[in-house]
Amino acid sequence: MSASAIFLAIMGLLFSFLPQEIIIYLGVDANVFSILFLQILGSLYLGFGILNWIAKGSLIGGIYNKPVAIGNFMHFLVGAITLVKVVFENHMHPEILISLTIIYVIFALSFAYVFMNSPKKIGTDK
Repeated sequence: MSASAIFLAIMGLLFSFLPQEIIIYLGVDANVFSILFLQILGSLYLGFGILNWIAKGSLIGGIYNKPVAIGNFMHFLVGAITLVKVVFENHMHPEILISLTIIYVIFALSFAYVFMNSPKKIGTDK
């Protein structure tokens, strides 16, 4: 949970406070809507990041905190599927796309595991 919270917070801060710089780097037309879109996306990332940070000390998995597990799993799964598709179709900025794809796939698999398994207490066999 901490790793996903930090990743999402960093993405959120970048998109919220550096949208014009990101747009220029990616070579996208900078207009009020593209900047607004990135800032709103940044707020979504920050919201998910703070949710994960607050929930990091709680039991997650099985019936515990199911909405947190499902929300994260859905976000990272759909993001991973989309990124895999884009990686094979787009040849611009492969270093960014491949890095994000790897991160998203790892988090999707991690949250799938959390969602499908019950939490276990440390130091016990149950």
